[in-house]
Amino acid sequence: MSSAPNLHRLAQFVGDLGALLDRTGDEATILREGEALLAGLIAQDDWLPDAYAVPSPARYQQYLLHCDSRERFSVVSFVWGPGQATPVHDHTVWGLVGVLRGAELSQPYRRDGEALVADGPAHRLERGQVEAVSPTVGDVHQVTNAFDDQASISIHVYGANIGAVRRATYDAEGRSKPFVSGYSNDTLPNLWDRSRPVPVEAAP
Repeated sequence: MSSAPNLHRLAQFVGDLGALLDRTGDEATILREGEALLAGLIAQDDWLPDAYAVPSPARYQQYLLHCDSRERFSVVSFVWGPGQATPVHDHTVWGLVGVLRGAELSQPYRRDGEALVADGPAHRLERGQVEAVSPTVGDVHQVTNAFDDQASISIHVYGANIGAVRRATYDAEGRSKPFVSGYSNDTLPNLWDRSRPVPVEAAP
């Protein structure tokens, strides 16, 4: 993918999501309407800048794309190298995950006494598909790149500045370990330079 001339798509998504949160704090509504907004964003793969789509051989990358000024939500790109996976982890806030490139395997977990057990089989998210996470709809899972020979990229939206949220990973016995994820990048894409005209080919 060449450098992204169509960042207005991400700017529009950020504006629309902010307007949704201005209108309602109801999580079910946010997840339902936010899913449609995210599906619209990932339906086009011409806006993510190259710098925020780079895999690392060491581990998956979490690039911050935007954080709301009141930290009501954040948007990140997760870039998975071949075969890379997260540990089993939670989020503690609502979230939406949409696949932009490649595919992911998402394995949900549930508490069974003191242990964590797989909550059904892993499901595969293909390009363009979106799923929700939160303490109310299911918050603990493990995510794996579905491919062993190529990178995958997903766009995540969370109901907080997710890189600063105190969360937990879990071992095979269900024991938790606190973590704060941070971000893989030190710069953000410039969504707001309106001095440049929108290319004709980028018009919706």
